[in-house]
Order: sequence, then structure tokens, then C-alpha cells
Amino acid sequence: MTSTTIKKKKTPTTQVFDQIEACVDAVIEKVGTEIRLGIPLGAGKPNQFVNALYERAKANPEIRLTIYTALTLEKPKGESLLEQRFMRPFAERVFEDYPDLNYEHDRTKGLLPPNVKVIEFYFPAGKYMHDQQAQRDYVSSNYTHIARDLIDQNINVIAQMVAKSKDGKQLSLSCNPDVTVDVMDAIRDRNCAFVAQVNNNLPFMYGDAVVPIETFHYMIDHPRYDFKIFGPPKMSIPDVDYMIGLHASTLVKDGGELQIGIGSLSDALIYALLLRQLENPLYRELLERTEIDGKFAEIIGRKGSRKTFETGLFGASEMFVDGFMELIKEGILKRKVYDDVSIQRLLNEGLIREDEIDIDALYHLLRRGAIHPVLRSSDFDYLQYFGILREELSYKDGYIHFPDGTKVEANLNDDHAHEALIQKGLGYALKNGAIVHGGFFLGSNAFYDWLRQLPEEERKLIHMKSVRAINQLYGHEELDRLHRKDARFFNTCFIMTLLGAAASDALEDGRVVSGVGGQYNFVEMAHALPDGHSVLQLRSTRKSKGKLKSNIVWQYGHVTIPRHLRDIVITEYGIADVRGKTDEEVIKALVQIADSRFQPELIRQAKEAGKLSEDYQVPSQFARNYPERYEGLLTKYKGDGYFPPFPFGTDLTDEELVLGKALTKLKEKTATKSGLVTAILKALFMGKPSPEVEKLLERMQLDRTQGVMEWLYRKLLIAELRWLK
Repeated sequence: MTSTTIKKKKTPTTQVFDQIEACVDAVIEKVGTEIRLGIPLGAGKPNQFVNALYERAKANPEIRLTIYTALTLEKPKGESLLEQRFMRPFAERVFEDYPDLNYEHDRTKGLLPPNVKVIEFYFPAGKYMHDQQAQRDYVSSNYTHIARDLIDQNINVIAQMVAKSKDGKQLSLSCNPDVTVDVMDAIRDRNCAFVAQVNNNLPFMYGDAVVPIETFHYMIDHPRYDFKIFGPPKMSIPDVDYMIGLHASTLVKDGGELQIGIGSLSDALIYALLLRQLENPLYRELLERTEIDGKFAEIIGRKGSRKTFETGLFGASEMFVDGFMELIKEGILKRKVYDDVSIQRLLNEGLIREDEIDIDALYHLLRRGAIHPVLRSSDFDYLQYFGILREELSYKDGYIHFPDGTKVEANLNDDHAHEALIQKGLGYALKNGAIVHGGFFLGSNAFYDWLRQLPEEERKLIHMKSVRAINQLYGHEELDRLHRKDARFFNTCFIMTLLGAAASDALEDGRVVSGVGGQYNFVEMAHALPDGHSVLQLRSTRKSKGKLKSNIVWQYGHVTIPRHLRDIVITEYGIADVRGKTDEEVIKALVQIADSRFQPELIRQAKEAGKLSEDYQVPSQFARNYPERYEGLLTKYKGDGYFPPFPFGTDLTDEELVLGKALTKLKEKTATKSGLVTAILKALFMGKPSPEVEKLLERMQLDRTQGVMEWLYRKLLIAELRWLK
């Protein structure tokens, strides 16, 4: 008889570096000089490692470096002299030691070396509109397809900033498990290098973000590489966004699911939801006085609610936004879901409770086939994981062992086991649920502080996941359908055609403003869920070179969301329910939420195309869509402290708030040649500034001027600040 020796597969070890240059050496030695580097979207980039690798490529033309990423972040600098002087002290204070990415500095100046290429699938909104190289190197792809696309591009280096557990045994992908996990799983058997850069300022997050250290080939770990996480400043919320948020808040159902994006429109929706919960009588008064209740009562009654949140919401969003923090604090985002079909279905049916475990829970799971009558070890682990059995119990050789030394057969049909479990074996409440599923996060400094300080038990209620587990139903459809009751997916577009198609990522001339991201995924998903809805939010007008234009148009040369996926559209003037409607019904609904200054032309175009009956006229209640109607109303409530510019705080000082407002107005006035000439002529006749204005000029280094340009900038700024006495 011969014996076979089975060799155990060795667990890969992680090489740890306290010097980044040594890690760069190891990566090049492993994969060679043809480097295809994948780094996360947003805040999870390991900036110092990327900079060191980039500088190595700049110094050595034999290295060919292609960087695949999205949303490259950079400290704000400003374009004009005034903007630069405003931004410099602000950036130094707010971003502190955040190291900008060197490739970004060179790219914005057109100085990338020929052996380096940067490919992105999502841009900071509007940043690269006039950058031809960035426009050429943009990849248009749904977020759920990015992992696939990176794999197809033969990525051979993945580098990510990570958090390390207190015991040093685990890492967390923290703000970016969105794509990394899927790509690493797919290419692990290739000749590749996975690099983790530890940053102790990064919150340790849970869910799929937690991985063993051995997941990475190399780890850079030294306090000198800690830096402040990039925290984009909060944007002020204008009146138009507040009105859109009010309308949107009426469509959210208690007990439902919520997805939102980033920016002032999302913050406005969060603010309105907080009003609905915390000051419901005032909220209802607002709906009545703004005529939202009167005009849109029917759709609110069918698809929304005005009531407070008792059951609460579940958040499933590719981006775990800092607005969710506000909803969690106020008990709105609190509905837990569980990653198990049987348990979630029983909860949805009301057959088991989260906060009280009884013996019936075991038998319901038994009848659903989730466990066996005679519990196996896997059944026991399952029941303990979800809190149905107490954690102090143990399982061995077919018996359940209790802390007092007794044991019973693990047979649910056994009377002794039944009684013992009732007396001392059942848990107290379900465990390992989640109130948020997120793919990545990016937010304010206050948001990061909150996450770091959140007790571990509460932080575990936030499950960071692969974006493919959030942005689509495929592969986990049965469970997602149970989680996503009354799902509402709120996203933003900048152009809507009268037939219901939306442009959200690019202009009709092909220039990319931002990217598709996950918008198409969520719109498509809304149509796959029987009680789900896609809600596209849209400001009805915009200013272009000093001229007012409608964002609702007859046709547009680019589409992100096709007309056959139209659902609900919201502007500051109302709600258009356009799913399953005829073309004429869609046109009427969208005309009714357009700015009244553009309604006649829109109607003319639709009639000319034969899509609207010749006798159609805008109903009188929708023919008064002018900003003055809601601005005056909101002004009254602002006097009582509501609808502030920055409801969730700001990093700007009082001086910077005043200066920022003045600079914004000055930029608008000088956007055209005639506006610039008018502004200069007025500025030339401005007298001596007040002490308050002089102090602001000092902040802008314009208390003393050198040369004609500084003198002119000083005059222009004095003119914008003349209201300060």
C-alpha cells in the first residue's frame, strides 16, 4: 500500500514596507515596466504611492504607465487671480496635509509625459470640459461594468488606501470596496501586484470591505504616510434646489428604500425629509402654501406620503453620502435588512420580529428549508450569526452545549431540546443587519469624523459592498427584491427632452461633463421593481453666457437615459409622472413643470411635430411657473431660520461666505463682454470702501495693489461689496 503526501497550499504572505520607494521597486520587479495601474474612484487613492510610481515613470521612459481610475480629486486652486487668492488660505486650512496627485498637476497643465496615460470613467463635474486629452481618454461605461472593463484591459497593479484593524490582523477597504474586490478576485492568478497603503485617518468600515491582510501582496504602513481624507466642501443650497427637494420628499414612503447622489440637490432632499420628520405640521403647511399639495395630491397619494417615518428607511446607494448621516442621526434611516432570503422574507411577512426572538422563529426557518430538523454545524452557525441562538452556546457532535454544562440533542423535534432552547438558548434580537449598503463614500470632514467616532456596533450597521451588489439585481435578485420595497432612486440630469429622454453626463457635442456612473443602473432597476421608481431631478433653467435658457427642450443631441425608461421628473415647479404614458401625455406633463417663460416655445415645437393637439393650452395653475412665486414664500420662512444656505454646516468662515457670494455674482456679471464692460465702468466710480470692506480686501491681498490689474480687481470687488456699511 502506498501513501500519498498531500502538500498544503501555502498561505501567501504580505510584504510590509515602511518606505514607499521600496514598494515601488518591488512592484516593478514583479510585474515589469509595462504597468497598468488601477486605483479607486474618489477618496481611496493611495496618493503617495501613486506619486512615487508616476515620478519613477517620468524619470524612466522605458516604464509605460497607464492609470485607470475615476473622480480624481484635487485641492481647489481657482482660475482667476481673485479665485486663487480666495482659495489658497481656504485650501490650506481645510485640506491641511492632503497630498495632491502629481499626475493631476501635470495633466491639467498638459505636461503628462508620452509614456504615461490617464484613463477615467467619471470626472468631477465640468472640470475637463476644455481638456482635449482628458476628453479623448474618457471611458463611457455603467458603473457595474467597470470591474469587467478593467479586467479586459489587463490591469496588473491595484493600489488602494486602506484602514487597519486595532489588532492589526485585518484591513478594511473602507471608502472603496466598490470595484476593488471584484477585480482582485478575477485577476489574482495573473502576474499582478496588489498594494495596500494604510492611512490611520480612514474609518474602519465593515461588510465586504473587511479583508485579511494577506489579500494584498504588499502593504505600506508607516504614520508618515497618514494624511487627511479629501473632504469636498459643502455646497450652498439655492432656493431652486430647496423647491425641488420639497417636491421630491413627498415621494418617499415610510418603510421604503432610498438612493441619492451627491451635491446640493441631494442635500435639499435630505433637508426636506428632516422637516417632514421633525416638524411635520410646518412641512404640511409648506406643501399647502407652495401648492405642491394642491397640484400633485394625486401622485403623492399613490406613490408617496406626507407622514413621519415610523418604520424608517433603508439606504442602498452606490455612494454612501454624508446626507445619510443626518438621516441616521434623526432616526429616519433605520430600517434594517438582512443578507438572507428566508429571514428577510419572514420579516417582510411579519412572521418574525427583529427585537424579540421566540421558538416560532426556528420553526418558521425549518418550514422554509433554511435549516434542518436535526441541526448541523452549519445550521447552528447560521442561527448564531443572525442572533436567533445565543452566542454563548456551542455545538459539538450533534449536541448543543449550554454554559451551565448541560447539553441537548440538536434535534428540533426533541422535547428536551425544545424546552431547553426556550428557557436558555434563544437570542434576544436579530443580529448582523444593515441600515445602509454603500459602494463608496465621499463627504465632508464632519462626516469622516462622525464615522470614526461611531461606536463599532453602530458602524457595523453600514455594510460597504461591491457596486455590483448595489447597482443591479443580477445574481442576488430574490434578496434585493425583499430589501428594496418601495425603492426610490433620486438622480440628477441637466437636460430633459419633451419626450422624456435625459442627458446627465455629456453635452450634445460629445464633451463629457461628468460620467454615466450608476445613474442608468438605478433607472433600469427602478423599472424592474414593481413598486420602485426612478426620479430624475432637474433645474428648469440655466444661465449660459448671461442668457437664460430652458433645461426642458424639444430635442437634444445626446441621451444618457432613453425615453423608454422615463418615469418621474421633478423641477422646482412640480412633479411629472411620465411612466407608461403616451407621448402627448408626457409632453403635457413636462410642459407643466417647465418655466413659464419657455412654455409657449415648447408647445409650438411639439405641435409643429404633430405630437400635441392644436387646441392644447397650459392649464392656468401651471402657467404661473416663475421663480418669484416661490422665492418670496421661502424668504418668509428664512426669516424664521429655515432654508439656510448651509443647513449642514460649512468649512467657510464668515468672511469667506461674504466674499464667495460677491465673487460668484461678479463672475456672473462679467461672463459676457458687455457685462464685463458695464461692471468695469461702475467699478471705476466707486468711492472709498468702508472698514468692513477694507478688511475683506485685506483677506484677498487687495488692501494694497501692485499694477493696473490688481487695482481693477480691487475696484470690481469693492463694487460687489458696496452693500456692507
